[in-house]
Amino acid sequence: MSVRRVALLTAGGFAPCLSSAVGGLIERYTELDPSIEIIAYQYGYHGLLTGTKIVIDAEGRAQAGILHRFGGSPIGNSRVKLTNAADCVKRGLVAEGQDPLHVAAEQLKADGVDVLHTIGGDDTNTTAADLAAFLHENGYELTVVGLPKTIDNDVVPIRQSLGAWTAAEEAAGFAANVIGEHRSGPRMLIVHEVMGRHCGWLTAAAAKEYRKWLDAQEWAPALGLTRERWDVHAVFLPELALDIDAEAERLKAVMDDQGNVNIFLSEGAGMHEIVAQLEAAGEEVQRDPFGHVKLDTINPGQWFAQQFAEKLGAEKVMVQKSGYYSRAAAANAEDLRLIKSMTDLAVDCALRGEPGVIGHDEEDGDRLKAIAFPRIAGGKAFDVHTEWFGELLAGIGQPLVPAAPVAH
Repeated sequence: MSVRRVALLTAGGFAPCLSSAVGGLIERYTELDPSIEIIAYQYGYHGLLTGTKIVIDAEGRAQAGILHRFGGSPIGNSRVKLTNAADCVKRGLVAEGQDPLHVAAEQLKADGVDVLHTIGGDDTNTTAADLAAFLHENGYELTVVGLPKTIDNDVVPIRQSLGAWTAAEEAAGFAANVIGEHRSGPRMLIVHEVMGRHCGWLTAAAAKEYRKWLDAQEWAPALGLTRERWDVHAVFLPELALDIDAEAERLKAVMDDQGNVNIFLSEGAGMHEIVAQLEAAGEEVQRDPFGHVKLDTINPGQWFAQQFAEKLGAEKVMVQKSGYYSRAAAANAEDLRLIKSMTDLAVDCALRGEPGVIGHDEEDGDRLKAIAFPRIAGGKAFDVHTEWFGELLAGIGQPLVPAAPVAH
């Protein structure tokens, strides 16, 4: 396949991999064939619809390595669903009566794009698949090669999404400072709310990383500095059943003994109960263009804090969210290695015209390859029977009770 021009875009929420992935793709194309032109659409599909782009010139190529040191996305993100015409019209991205897929396709044709690299989660990459199919049906061949970005680590069938390891590490560091507040008053309840709509992997991994940090510290019990007070006392995930009264009884004993309780909470835990409660009260629950509940508007952390505060006899309550702190961080060493392997393969696949989303295929022996778009889906549940998670719950005295599966 002859490739003359490549386009990049990042979309959806941030993750600690976007900047590095952009840099890695630019570096790989420059290494293999510097004659291939590279453009980047600004703010994801928003820029594709409006034709807003930058050309990666020689100076940009020379500076690509700098991107590995930063988080965020230098080319910008947005949440735009090309098959949601009403939302695109409302936002002024297309005119009334226009099909966003058609507008995007015409822009790609006008820009002479042969390969489109999408860096995002399942919504971003399945939208790209819709676009590629539309172009094919209309006589324009475009190879789309996606990279999996999500701090939730919930893309089916990909073993590890870019940025998730870093997000867990950052959330653990955030928690260390927040939990340092546990002696700011007697009978303190601290809820650390972690991102994770349907999947509790990030919350569980953050708790694991945090407890690893605890293991590395030296303690001074004679001075009141104890590991028990700094520990995680509960981990609540969408994949775990929650008996609030039973957990409150267990945690009240911790509160009575230690003087504080620290909870790691996945924002998706209890989401269905919260939404049902709000809608029953006649309140409107806001949703994004993809139909997902805007979790920041329903405040899961506050809801859980209210459920437990009275039952635990808490005199002071603190709810802190690590999501925005974690998701725009620069990639750590582990993620940088994963990004390098995936961006290199993404370019190789693009040059031979092989579409798909790059990842280690859990249904094919964890082989790193381009996975066909129809197989990509979101909302992969975290396996609570994973050995390290079972050890984590056993270590904090919390029973492991899986929740009934929920269709998304």
